[in-house]
Amino acid sequence: MVDLMPQLILLGLVGAAAFLGFKQLKQEALRVSERNRRNEAETRTGAQGTLVRGDDGIYRIKKD
Repeated sequence: MVDLMPQLILLGLVGAAAFLGFKQLKQEALRVSERNRRNEAETRTGAQGTLVRGDDGIYRIKKD
């Protein structure tokens, strides 16, 4: 049983790294798809940026 423990720990670490990597990849893909969707809408309408309302009520161009 003692000889098997290092492999289990390594497998657990690799699994955790793969899980966190996949989670981060999924989040990045959502961010990029939202940016692409916004750029396509701007191209269709001829806009030069997307305005978002800040906490102070002033509209500013959205930054990525």
